[in-house]
This record gives sequence, C-alpha cells and structure tokens, in this order.
Amino acid sequence: YLLEFKYMLRATPLVGGEAYHIYNRGATKQKIFFDDADYRRFLALIFVGNNTESIHLSNLRKYQGPSLTRVFEESIDHALVGIYAYSLMPNHFHLVLQQKTDDGITRFAKRVCTAYSMYFNLKYNHSGTLFQGRFKSNHLDTDPYFKWIFPYIHLNPVSIREPQWQEKGISNPARAKEFLKNYQYSSYYDYYVGERPERAILAYDEAADLLDKESDIQDMLATYAKGRVLYSSA
Repeated sequence: YLLEFKYMLRATPLVGGEAYHIYNRGATKQKIFFDDADYRRFLALIFVGNNTESIHLSNLRKYQGPSLTRVFEESIDHALVGIYAYSLMPNHFHLVLQQKTDDGITRFAKRVCTAYSMYFNLKYNHSGTLFQGRFKSNHLDTDPYFKWIFPYIHLNPVSIREPQWQEKGISNPARAKEFLKNYQYSSYYDYYVGERPERAILAYDEAADLLDKESDIQDMLATYAKGRVLYSSA
C-alpha cells in the first residue's frame, strides 16, 4: 500500500475553504465495485473517513449486510471535508468536496481509498494497486462551474444504461429519471427523492442552499449541455 499512498499525494496543496471535484478510477479501468456490498462499504467509508480519527476495518465489523446502514447513526465530526455530492460507478467514483482543514482532502481520500483497497483485496484475493494512481482534482473556482458539476455528477449513472448519452443525448428522459431515482449509490436520491440514512454523508443543508435543484431531468440536461465543452474532463 505504500506505493498507492505515494501516488495519492498532491504536488500542489489544495486550498482550505475551496471546493473541488475529486475523481479516480480502477487501475487499467478495472471494476472497483462488483456488488451492492462493495458500493455500500465505500459509502460507509466516506462517512466514517471524514473524521479526525483513523479508520480501522474493525470499526465496521459490527455492521454487516443490511445493518451496514446503521453506521450512519455514528457520531462523526466531519472535520476534514464537506461532502456536497457523490456518484459511484462500477469502475470509478466522483466526489464534490470542500476542504475544511489543511490537507483535509488528501488525508480523507488517502484514508478512504486505502481502507477500501484493503477490503477489496481481502474479499477478492486481489494484489497490486486498485486505483489508477493518485486521485484527480478540478478546482471549482467559478460559480457556473460549481453549479454545473452537480448535474454532471448526478447524471453520470445514466451511462450504465446508455453509455453514449453524453454524445448522443438521453433517448428516454422519463426512463432515465426513474433509473436515477432508484440508483442508490449517488447523492441524487438525497437531493431529489427523499430522506434516507445515507444523507448523513453530506453537508446537506449547506449544499442544498448552493446548488440549483432542477426538479426535471430536462433542466439538468440543459445545464449539463451548457457547460460540457468548457468543464467536462472526467
């Protein structure tokens, strides 16, 4: 894991109080999530990892199977980052984070990815690096960019059903919206559908005041299309 730690370090420190789009994928674009348990383990880790205390896999052993959602009842200080949005895909993940403390994003990402790599390697008898080098980051340094990133991330799971939707558009917006409503591994549910234990992951009240909550998927698509040429890089 030392090699994986090395590549997660940033050459240029991220700025405190600023927001960033963070993303990474599996090495050689391999899958990093194979089943529901994998996705839920990563969600649990991004919750407990946003804490001044270190993550130990033993901390999660008391939560198994369906009871894993009880981890979101734990008292976590959320001291490293504010998590505004996320989307987990079979071979990559996206996060929108605000850095709260010096080196908070790097510490958070290293902690979560290392803990998940340990879990993944043990479960699947995998060896070697799981992630494709260090995480990538885009500074959300303008208001239009910041507001564009939310539809970008929340529409991302549509590619599971329609891999070329970004180039060709969504063939059936109503069906895509229904798919997103039932997709459990992104913050779309928390902002557009209803309450659930996983909302505890988010700096929900703060983010809800900052984003434009388009209630219709066509509005989200329009916002996405406006910024795609300027901002899309992942």
